[in-house]
Amino acid sequence: MNASEPNDHEPNDHEPNASEPNGREPNDSDLMVLPLVIRIERATPPERTDALEAAAMAVLSLLDDPGEWAAEVAAWQSTGRIRKVVRRARGAEWRRAVALPGRTVEHRTAEVRVHPPVPLDDWPRDLARLQVSGTELTDTRDLGPAEAPILWANPGLDMSAGKAMAQAGHAAQLAWWASDHSERDAWRAAGLAVSVRTAAETGFAAKVEAGLPVVRDAGFTEIAPGSCTFVAEAPWLYGRVRR
Repeated sequence: MNASEPNDHEPNDHEPNASEPNGREPNDSDLMVLPLVIRIERATPPERTDALEAAAMAVLSLLDDPGEWAAEVAAWQSTGRIRKVVRRARGAEWRRAVALPGRTVEHRTAEVRVHPPVPLDDWPRDLARLQVSGTELTDTRDLGPAEAPILWANPGLDMSAGKAMAQAGHAAQLAWWASDHSERDAWRAAGLAVSVRTAAETGFAAKVEAGLPVVRDAGFTEIAPGSCTFVAEAPWLYGRVRR
């Protein structure tokens, strides 16, 4: 669920479903967020779809191999809520973000840095000062063929790029949780790649009902409560999530 903050369309998370580790409501002291920083230089902004795919791949990278941040990642996931905050940086701001603990994913035109989870109210200063607004991105080229896993955006929702990046990250995370060891091995061998696409007007509802991982938003910002924002689809994911 989204926590509302002044002038902030993030942090995001989603309504509990069968993919989550537990259904308990965390105390304020439990709340943690996963910081994601998108590099947006004035002269060379990334393509929107590249940014969404990079965000999802950055989240998967941390889930697959948390490394020295294993304790932080475990604490963040243990609440059953997977809040993510997307902020933008350029120039010196980006260099300061890269100097902090984290991992950068480069994907075509996009660079996204994922940092270890932090308490909701205790951000590193150089991340806290980054802006959330201004993440409006567009696609200027035709998208190639999509390959599974495909993260399908709801065609009926109008989300900013920052909001959509966080939601794509949620969808990738739910898909990861719903995959078994052999499926994760194959996904890892493919570089933890995902495709992000907008679903057809007539096809999204059917995907929601197909037992696939679905992200449902609490609706504090941008969209209505309970909205299904993304569905993660892969051959092995059908029927994995009980409705």
